[in-house]
Amino acid sequence: MMDTTIPNRTTEDTGERDVIHTRIWLEEPEADNPFATRAAYCRGFDVFGDLVGKIGWIEMLLLLLRDERPDQVQVAVLEALAVAMANPGPRDASVHAAMCGAVGGSPAAASLIGALSVAAGRNGGARDVHDAMVLWANCGADLAAWVNYDLAPAGEPIQVWPAAGQLPGLEPHGVSTSTVVRQLLTCLSNLGAGPRSAWLLAHLEPLRLAFGLPLSLSGVAAAVLADLGLTPGEGEMLYLLLRLPGAAAHALEQRSVGFRHFPFYPLELDPNANVEAQ
Repeated sequence: MMDTTIPNRTTEDTGERDVIHTRIWLEEPEADNPFATRAAYCRGFDVFGDLVGKIGWIEMLLLLLRDERPDQVQVAVLEALAVAMANPGPRDASVHAAMCGAVGGSPAAASLIGALSVAAGRNGGARDVHDAMVLWANCGADLAAWVNYDLAPAGEPIQVWPAAGQLPGLEPHGVSTSTVVRQLLTCLSNLGAGPRSAWLLAHLEPLRLAFGLPLSLSGVAAAVLADLGLTPGEGEMLYLLLRLPGAAAHALEQRSVGFRHFPFYPLELDPNANVEAQ
């Protein structure tokens, strides 16, 4: 664990030095080029000397968010969640946003930004994961506390997201718990994901009966990320990141097939409506 001060090399000619304070990263410059990196350290580990080729991407993600390297169970759990979250599918609004950008000729970054923007909200998005992790922090595994949870406590600051319509982590259009939610929770339980994931698996039906809505994939993700010891802010950010591969893949595919095969959603217009021009 380290607390590092990194000089901003662009100010060396003035004799002044702006600094970046970080516990995450340390870079050492080459002797003949202050803009080239000789060695980079993440949480004290030599990235190119000790980590590259020896750990996986998922372990690196956790190391960026934590002060110590995760154990193998934690890596396996996040790996399983990452596979489940990798592609929300073309029916998902965030993936569709990326497809819209690609078929319209927007650059790659615009498609990914579109996906991130749509996936940031409360309807199964990253803010829903954040709110569900806050729910876990406040209520724990107490179903009665969940039932009495105040979605908009007094004094809460104004937010950019619409008010929550239901408890976070639930499927707003669901009737029964989906097969994929059951499969994912069972897999995570077998991997030893943690107490929150195990509690959800054991209480799927009581949850559905208590709220009239089943658990969603974002609710599963919130429990897993909380079990991994992440904060709601970290979970929100990681959830956004884990969903991007599918958005990228569908955007690339849609760009190649063109707008003539783009899946526009049909408009439901009433042919008998009599609308006068104003």
